[in-house]
Amino acid sequence: MKKILLLEDDLILQEIIEEYLVENGYSVDCHFDGESALDSILKYRYDMLLLDVNVPNINGFEIVKYIKKELKNSTPVIFITSLTEAKNLEKAFSFGVNDYLKKPFDLEELKIRVEHHLSRVSKQDYIEFKDRLFYPRKQIVINNGSEIKLKSKESMILQYLIERNGDIVSFDDIIFNVWGDSELPTYATIRTYIKNLRKVLGDDIIENIKGDGYRINQL
Repeated sequence: MKKILLLEDDLILQEIIEEYLVENGYSVDCHFDGESALDSILKYRYDMLLLDVNVPNINGFEIVKYIKKELKNSTPVIFITSLTEAKNLEKAFSFGVNDYLKKPFDLEELKIRVEHHLSRVSKQDYIEFKDRLFYPRKQIVINNGSEIKLKSKESMILQYLIERNGDIVSFDDIIFNVWGDSELPTYATIRTYIKNLRKVLGDDIIENIKGDGYRINQL
């Protein structure tokens, strides 16, 4: 199930959008203010960010600028906002926003745009890091010319670590973002997956932060 973060300070509209997206098979994490939304973006993996611009504490422009420029986060972003001036549209795209939906909008149009951008992400071929190539859809890593097939959960863990871009992730972070609501693994199981990934990638790629979790060295 695809996970969407929704930042919208109009609680009635937030509820309408959340209900519609859930009905269409998405998991939705709702936030009223920019600070709490950014905290969640830093902690969890999302497939799509739907951000209002004028929200309390940290506005949508600041969130996108930070996650795109500083964190190199590639999660697709759609702005949903009442701002209509061309300069705002230009500013949004310069920060790395993928799309821009002006209020009021039709929920069906929102769904079409979400599906479009999620489809484009799913078709990305590979991620390059530390002279290695990772193909998430094929679940393949190419290291020193050798092609290694990963198990499904190994591939998902590696993709999550890459998306966190050097942040420390705990066992619970991995469980929440990789397994979700399915049958939960033990910590020992996760250690085994990490051990296997180290064999494929090299011991220097995934670092064990004793007592805290794991992180992937900066890309």
